[in-house]
Amino acid sequence: QVQLVESGGGLVQTGGSLRLSCAASGSTFSRYTMGWFRQAPGKERVFVAAITWSGGSYAYAASAKGRFTISRDNTKNTGYLQMTSLKPEDTAVYYCATGAVGSTGFPQPTGYEYWGQGTQVTVSS
Repeated sequence: QVQLVESGGGLVQTGGSLRLSCAASGSTFSRYTMGWFRQAPGKERVFVAAITWSGGSYAYAASAKGRFTISRDNTKNTGYLQMTSLKPEDTAVYYCATGAVGSTGFPQPTGYEYWGQGTQVTVSS
């Protein structure tokens, strides 16, 4: 059993930065892929980024590439999403998730077994 708690969301102006954290309980987190997804009001939850347990493989959605960086520290059971050059269209609730997901399955929410409660990111124009 893994529990995930996101933090670091908030209100930021266009062009600003935020770093989201995902703190995990349970020893299996370090063996699982970690993903970040986001959901804007009235829209589906979509993939943002993911990283394998070792950090050896990672991927980004096109909207995140070049602006967001995913990382993890397995010694702290914590994952991160560094977001820079934020835009109003990045406004959403951001969720971290984890599970036994291979790199080909990164973008599929159904592959992730455990989810956090989400943290709100609001980018003002």
